[in-house]
Amino acid sequence: MPGSVVTLLGLEKKSLREQALASLRTAITSGQLAPGRHLVETELSEMLQISRGTLREALRQLEQEGLLSAGPRGRLSVRHLDEKEIKDIFAVRAALESLAARTLCELPDRMAVIESLHQAIDVMEALRGASLEERIESDMEFHRSLCRLTGNETLLHTWTSLEGSIRMSIMFAGLERGVSNMSVERHRDIVSAIDTGDASLARKTIHEHMDSAADNLVGTP
Repeated sequence: MPGSVVTLLGLEKKSLREQALASLRTAITSGQLAPGRHLVETELSEMLQISRGTLREALRQLEQEGLLSAGPRGRLSVRHLDEKEIKDIFAVRAALESLAARTLCELPDRMAVIESLHQAIDVMEALRGASLEERIESDMEFHRSLCRLTGNETLLHTWTSLEGSIRMSIMFAGLERGVSNMSVERHRDIVSAIDTGDASLARKTIHEHMDSAADNLVGTP
């Protein structure tokens, strides 16, 4: 285990499972623990200074989030996405976010919703020159807000379950292609479509956004 994985060091004794989970998640989604890497419990538990039981709880959660995959004998490794998996993830995102957009279009008064979405875009705008991690989070928060503002908790929970896979897909693509999907202008188009109240237009805009994003991540011309 390389010494450069600084996010895995120095945990406090409070809420060890949550801290281990956050530390491991960051190491995976930042690429410090690379796709395909096998995880050795003894090394990780020593590095995180937690029991193997607590570590296993965190690893099970990461497996549920789609960041880890189980191989022979249940041995866990960092998940490696292929092109088909990325396409599938974005197809599901398109379905979920289309439902969110339609729901928002049907609101009798969309003013507060539109304002909230514009605020999320303003954050994206302010972070244009920030780190990749900050830009990814601002992009994710826009799409998370799209689902949260519907008030449909099942929709939000289902979308949230994809977050790990979405971040992994950006790692697959690399910095340049990942950042190009975070265009502020393309996100403004989504809000404008919802603002019209035209559910068909909003759905079309979401699907075009997701299709384009997926093609970009896998390098489809």
